Amino acid sequence: MSTDTDVVEIDLGLVEELTKREVAALDRKHVRSLAYREEAKVHLPGGVSSSWQTWPPHPIYVSRGKGSRIWDIDDNEYVDYHNGYGVMVMGHTHPKIVEAVQRRAELGTHFAQPTEDALVVAENLAERYRLPYWRFGNSGTEATLDAVRIMRALTGRNLIMKIEGSYHGHHDSLMVSVFPSKQDAGPRDHPVPVPQTLGLPDGVAEQIVVVPFNDADAAERAFREHAGRIAGMVVEPVMTNCGVVLPDSGYLGKLKQICHANGALLAFDEVKTGFTVAWGGAVEMFDVVPDLICLAKALGAGLPCGAIGGTDDAMRMIIDGSLDQVGTFNGNPLTMAAAKVNLTEVLTKDAYDELERVRGVFHGCEVAIRSYRLPASMKLLGAKGSIDWHTEPIHEYRDLWDIDDRIPQLAWLWQLNRGVFKSPGSKWESWTSSIVHTNDDVQRYVDNFEEMAAAITA
Repeated sequence: MSTDTDVVEIDLGLVEELTKREVAALDRKHVRSLAYREEAKVHLPGGVSSSWQTWPPHPIYVSRGKGSRIWDIDDNEYVDYHNGYGVMVMGHTHPKIVEAVQRRAELGTHFAQPTEDALVVAENLAERYRLPYWRFGNSGTEATLDAVRIMRALTGRNLIMKIEGSYHGHHDSLMVSVFPSKQDAGPRDHPVPVPQTLGLPDGVAEQIVVVPFNDADAAERAFREHAGRIAGMVVEPVMTNCGVVLPDSGYLGKLKQICHANGALLAFDEVKTGFTVAWGGAVEMFDVVPDLICLAKALGAGLPCGAIGGTDDAMRMIIDGSLDQVGTFNGNPLTMAAAKVNLTEVLTKDAYDELERVRGVFHGCEVAIRSYRLPASMKLLGAKGSIDWHTEPIHEYRDLWDIDDRIPQLAWLWQLNRGVFKSPGSKWESWTSSIVHTNDDVQRYVDNFEEMAAAITA
């Protein structure tokens, strides 16, 4: 080891050999999982319920969870840093949530009619996010779909601005330029809107204006070039599709000014940052209140849930009935019961002190990065964290093009084989902690990371 400021050059041949070893070790732990995948393929395409669950070398079939731990169907135990893409920041089977769900189930789980808990949830969200009006749905996809529809209806315009490399759900309007390739993305000053999937109708991608993250000048220029045609902008205040990418100082406030100066609305997609980066999400963290906020994931404490909040002006067409925001399961009583207890009794302001404690232990990874002179950097915010295999922190999507996929893939396998489960990814190493993680839980991650650092720099 050395404490020099230069970084080591990682031997990618060694990384590939270590990856083969880790895959073989994982296969030995997952005899039942490998067999079950073949059984599941008979009726589940790929053996899974979502395409992203097929991450190589094979799906991880989970049987149960409790607190900070989960177990797969081979009965391997893991400290959970995947947490269902950040949903379970309160921990698995939290007793207050379990009690609330059981109590509500005995009273009936669905009526397609409003129940009283929805108001309690809306009042709590209004306090956290400083927006007065709320409607509910069932996922982040539904929330961002509603945001796009509201912005178009209010302005009478069709174009929507989004950030290159951001995911806002799988509906047609925003399934554009999520992971555009270097070959397809076009120049940085005029990114090409690239359909993320087959099956999008002709012309859908052309309704999207794509700009890079952390570049307010690019957004302002795009508004000028499409004068009077952009209904609004959807942005993750912390970009989470590339690990954890923090906004530059003043960037979010500048976006709000630009949108309003051009007669457009600003929507925050806080599906991943809501309830995880702070009690009041990114609104509290960066002190910028948009016109619309989209929430989901951790809101429902593990039950399918989504929400959209807005200002008086942004929600006026829903208030007066000229725009429908609908859904059979909107405000579902089971979800609202779980969300009410989650927000008022579990993810309280005091709970976020636990995330600060957890972050303190994670700094051990930064020590390892320096000690082993790794070409990497780390970011922490609330329950979120990421290690970028890039000497400078990722600032926008195109920075990922410089990263070799093989190192973060090895990092995922390395942690998995040593009792840590985190969300897989191709070019970044990211995690979501919970309020119930212990210091020892975090230290396991840090120790595993340091062990891998030693192996790849040997």
